[in-house]
Amino acid sequence: MTQELAPGLWTWTAQHPSWTPDDGGPEGWEQDVRSYALDAGDSLVLFDPMSPPAAITALATGRPVVVLLTVKEHQRSALDLAVSFGATVYAPAAKVGDVDAPALPFGVGDVLPGDVEAHPAAYEEEAIFWIPKHRALVTGDAFLGGERGFRVLPDSWLPEGLSPDALRERLRPLLHLPVELLLPTHGDPIADDARATLQRALET
Repeated sequence: MTQELAPGLWTWTAQHPSWTPDDGGPEGWEQDVRSYALDAGDSLVLFDPMSPPAAITALATGRPVVVLLTVKEHQRSALDLAVSFGATVYAPAAKVGDVDAPALPFGVGDVLPGDVEAHPAAYEEEAIFWIPKHRALVTGDAFLGGERGFRVLPDSWLPEGLSPDALRERLRPLLHLPVELLLPTHGDPIADDARATLQRALET
């Protein structure tokens, strides 16, 4: 089901086709994953999209579609969208060659279609997206939501050489943004006390 979070900003969930019970557990992720869509006026921007529902595909009629990937593991339906809608796919530069769809590279600090800004995440090949228009953060694997609440990724997921404290220092500049919406791709959107929720996650 499609949910409109704010005028021009939508979300939907779908079951990840390659999920197994081993992916779950105390330090895992849930089978239902979340995607987002931004009406950027002259284009429709999709974040880590699973196959979009009809209400979203209808928005793509007659204008360019852009797919932004937080991390290459979240390419999900990017190839299908590139084929069916001619979508332009953007992926973090460090792993752009590992994306199935033809993809353009971006780096931290870049401003992408829809005025979306790329910020550092847990891995060099990952980004967190800031949507200034909606004061919203779209997070891939750096933060997880779901039944256990909004939290920094488990220590067991950390890349070699990065400590939990160093990760939190890397993510702490996000608190300088006027965050009003947290949009995790694992978990549900958070609108109430979003910045305080982000701060708690970084202090845990």
